[in-house]
Amino acid sequence: MSTLPLSGKLALVTGASRGIGAATAQALGAAGAHVILTARTAGGLEEVEERIHQAGGSATIAPLDLIDGESIGRLAQAISGRWQALDILVLNAATLGSLAAVPAIDAKEFARQLTLNIAAPQALIAAFDGMLRASADARVVALTSSVAAAPRAYWGAYGASKAALEVLVSAYGEEVKNISAIRTHIVDPGATRTAMRARAFPGEDPATLKEPEVVGQAIANLVQADHPSGYRCRIG
Repeated sequence: MSTLPLSGKLALVTGASRGIGAATAQALGAAGAHVILTARTAGGLEEVEERIHQAGGSATIAPLDLIDGESIGRLAQAISGRWQALDILVLNAATLGSLAAVPAIDAKEFARQLTLNIAAPQALIAAFDGMLRASADARVVALTSSVAAAPRAYWGAYGASKAALEVLVSAYGEEVKNISAIRTHIVDPGATRTAMRARAFPGEDPATLKEPEVVGQAIANLVQADHPSGYRCRIG
C-alpha cells in the first residue's frame, strides 16, 4: 500500500508544459497524485508527462487552448467520465501581455489577456465545481503576482488581471467553505526563473532567481497542509 501523501488524489494543473506549471505537476506527481496536465503545447506536455512517469508517478495529458471556452467543457466532461472527484485544481496558466502605459494598452490584446487570466479560471471553476465538491479535501490554488496588490507603472493590464483572479477565487472560497470541503489558496511565487520572467525583465541575470521547482514543491506542500480556506503565501 502506497505511503505517498497524495496517493489516490486527482490534480489538474493548467499551463503545465513548462515553468512553474510543469514543476508543480511534477511535485504533485512525486507526492502520489495522478496529474492531468493541460497547456496548448502537446510536445511540452508529453515531456513533463514522461518526467513524471520516470519518477514513478502517473499523469494524463490534455492539450487545449483555455481561450477556447468550449474546450474547458469538453475537458470536464472527459475527466468526470473517468473520475468522480477532483482534489486539486492549480490555476497557473496566464499571459503577461505587452507592458504598456494604461492609455496605450492594446484593446484586442487586453481582451485576450483577460480571457486567459480571469475568464478561463472562472470557466474551470464552474466546470469542475461538482467534482471539487465531491472531494473529501479539495484545494483550488491560484497563482498571482505582487503587482496585483502593489500597482507598478506599465504593469496595469497584467496586474489588473491578477487582482481580479485573486478576488474571484477568494470569493468562490467564501461561497463554498461552509457547505463543502473546498479550500482556496492564493500563491505569489515571487521572482522565479521562467520564460515569462525573462520577457518581463530581459536584463536580469537568471542565475540570481530561484528555480520553478522551488515553487512547485511549495505548492505540493501547501495542498498537503491544514491551512484554512483563504490562506495566501509568497514564496521567497
